[in-house]
Amino acid sequence: MRTRSLALAAATLGLCLSLSAQTPTANFDGKSWWDHVKYLASDDLEGRDTGSPGLQKAEAYVVEHLRKNGIQPAGTKSYYQPIKFVSRQLDESRSSLALVRDGKEEKLTFGDDAILSTRIDAAPKVDAGLVFAGYGLRIPEKNIDDFSGLDCKGKILVVFSGSPSELSAALSAHYQSTAMRAKTMQDVGAIGYLTIPNPSAMDIPWERIKVSRTHPSMGYAEGALNESGPAKIGVYFNPASAPKLFEGSGHTFDEIVALGKDRKPLPHFALPVQLRATQTLNKKEIESANVIGKLVGSDPKLKDEYVVLSAHIDHLGIGEPINGDRIYNGAMDNGSGSALLMDMVSTLPKLHPKRSVLFVFVTGEEKGLLGSHYFATHPTVPTKSMVADINTDMFLPIYPLKLLTVYGLAESTLGDDVEQVAKQDGVAVQPDPEPLRNLFIRSDQYSFIRDGIPALAMKVGFEKGSPEEKINQQWLHDRYHAPSDDVNQPVDLAAAGKFEDIIRDLTMKVADDPKRPEWKSDSFFRRFADEQNQGK
Repeated sequence: MRTRSLALAAATLGLCLSLSAQTPTANFDGKSWWDHVKYLASDDLEGRDTGSPGLQKAEAYVVEHLRKNGIQPAGTKSYYQPIKFVSRQLDESRSSLALVRDGKEEKLTFGDDAILSTRIDAAPKVDAGLVFAGYGLRIPEKNIDDFSGLDCKGKILVVFSGSPSELSAALSAHYQSTAMRAKTMQDVGAIGYLTIPNPSAMDIPWERIKVSRTHPSMGYAEGALNESGPAKIGVYFNPASAPKLFEGSGHTFDEIVALGKDRKPLPHFALPVQLRATQTLNKKEIESANVIGKLVGSDPKLKDEYVVLSAHIDHLGIGEPINGDRIYNGAMDNGSGSALLMDMVSTLPKLHPKRSVLFVFVTGEEKGLLGSHYFATHPTVPTKSMVADINTDMFLPIYPLKLLTVYGLAESTLGDDVEQVAKQDGVAVQPDPEPLRNLFIRSDQYSFIRDGIPALAMKVGFEKGSPEEKINQQWLHDRYHAPSDDVNQPVDLAAAGKFEDIIRDLTMKVADDPKRPEWKSDSFFRRFADEQNQGK
């Protein structure tokens, strides 16, 4: 009898422990998240510019949090993965830009008319013809070639941001990435790009864009990593000034805008004007770092595989003043995502995920996904061991979370996973409702996708035409990449907490599932995984 009693007691204890292990952890309330945001976006950190003392303070804060929660170092120097960059800043006093028509030069004003890109190592002098290449897309899979019949050799490609409606948001964004633009430019023999933003999809009004033009850009000191190719010039052109580019071409800019707004096909043709530029860049070397930690999984076999949680910790630093404020604090962009990762650092060790979890706080996102691309090309764990990336960038909990926007929703089984998790939390899911903004390639998940790793990014969503959409658009207009993205703005802590619940539950679902996430059979991005499997 005693033996049976002991056996029954042991079984009962085992059941209790099992039930205890399955008991859901407490929901987040947004308070610890907001505490982290308040530190990361404080004036003391001076906007966390890449390589700055303020960013170093932010990263030290993260490292201490990782260490305190038992997260192991996973960088190349303890928790850090140092990266060397070259900073480039245009000296406008020794630079110039002009249109040349019939031998007559019409000077352009920096800021008012156009901005010269310093993301490329620009040539000192450029004098070249212009061709309008529509959206500037060459996509064999869709029989799209905006360069057909155009003589582009030695010319500057004028492109209108956007894509035809037949393309998915993810696919069109991929072909508008820096690397794909550079490849196309080389293939057609052009020497650079002049990009006109689509007025229907501008995050920031031009008056604020031009204020930030003098802020330095960066590239890698390791030249082979730079993806802009041998471009000699890059120009960002004010839509208000764009009509002068089309004079005498037989087309008007109003025609282009009307077609582009509805994602209709655009014409392509030579422009009867040349661009003349002198470009003087001031350069200096800068070092920054990614911060990487790992939570070792509880399963003897699955612990050698990783679920990656990523967020960028850098922002824009100190810049030109807006309403007297020079510090671009970056509370939502991306103090919000980094703070979320820190809450995951505090929580996930208590849940004992079967797979390991890699926490990757990347630098240089604002300079062109530089930190995440460096990590992807110099991974601190084997690439094939990373089963998924869940990226969190500027998720905007500024109204209640009823709808979740998922970038890459239809591309991999991660989309199915997030739908299941969100449904449990009473949240509906939608794909990207704003394909013209190219958000699928504008944050760090894209670096993982190009390495064949299924990845997602998410935001608190809105329905088209809803009051929430109006709030979102107003936030972009007033606060995105402005000093007013600070801790004095209103936030919805309950929405932030619910968003964190979804990220935690999604992470655990992926970490504990015996089967790895997979690209869908019809996903364009599956090819990157196939290339990895073939050892390319």
